[in-house]
Amino acid sequence: MTPTREEMRKLALPALAALALVGAGAALVWSAGQALARAHGQLGAAQAERKQNAERLARIAEEEREVSEKLDVYKQLKRLNIIGEERRLEWADAITRIRTQRELLDLSYRVDRQKLLKSVPGKPGSVDFFASTMSVQLALLHEEDLLRFLADLRDSGNAYYSVKSCTIARTGQAATGTTITPRLRATCEIDLITVIDRGAKR
Repeated sequence: MTPTREEMRKLALPALAALALVGAGAALVWSAGQALARAHGQLGAAQAERKQNAERLARIAEEEREVSEKLDVYKQLKRLNIIGEERRLEWADAITRIRTQRELLDLSYRVDRQKLLKSVPGKPGSVDFFASTMSVQLALLHEEDLLRFLADLRDSGNAYYSVKSCTIARTGQAATGTTITPRLRATCEIDLITVIDRGAKR
């Protein structure tokens, strides 16, 4: 059945309204899709920013931990008098004290002139490592005397003591029943290392 002209005229307005509603619905769907896409984008950006902030905080915490550890090491070196000018008088006093306490019968030493080992650039100034080589000769009743001497030397502070070499040889002297005769003789070379921080406040 073919609709009449009058019926077509009556259906035109509802048809236009339906088309408008369909268009509005499509626009709403598109707008919602755009809003959802923007929301996803903002969420992604916020998550990325949060991740960056978390990584930044983790780096700051790690840097603070490293600074704290280095500061602890610096304080310990300062307490042991390793940082600063060399202390030759203190070295001599320490050896005299060790010789007396350990009852070492024969001990002689010589400390060479200080030399620069390494200079490390830093801010605000460089850090210089110096070494004075000490040659030591001492008579031993047994090998443990040498180990005790080196341990006492390290414990005395005033430098970082780095043993370069030690040799032990028999003296060839026979033991007697009346006197204590050292039957070993040690010769050591020890670097007495000090550190000067050029950037430290005086």
